[in-house]
Amino acid sequence: MAMQTQIEQKLAALTPDVLHVENESHMHNVPANSETHFKVTLVSDNFDGMMPVKRHQQIYALLADELSGPVHALALHLYTPKEWQARGGERPNSPNCRGGGQ
Repeated sequence: MAMQTQIEQKLAALTPDVLHVENESHMHNVPANSETHFKVTLVSDNFDGMMPVKRHQQIYALLADELSGPVHALALHLYTPKEWQARGGERPNSPNCRGGGQ
C-alpha cells in the first residue's frame, strides 16, 4: 500500500471534514518515487477546544509507525471547521526545500 494511502486511512479515524495528504518528497533531495515528506491538511470537529500542540500530538500518535520509519517529515495544517472557514478554505504553500530536486 502506498504511504499516502496508509496515512489517509489512519487519519480517517478523526472523521475529518477535509483531508488532504500530499506527497511532497519530489520537492526534496531524495531518490525518485520516495515517500518520505508529506503535507497534511485536516479539518475536524475533534480539534475544537484543543491547543495546536495537542492537535499535533494526536496526529503523531496516530502515525507513530510511519514517523518511526519511512516518513522523514510531516507538515501539519490542522483546523476546526470554523478556523478553516475563516481561512477561506486555504492552506499555506510549502516552502522550497534547500537542495530540493538535486
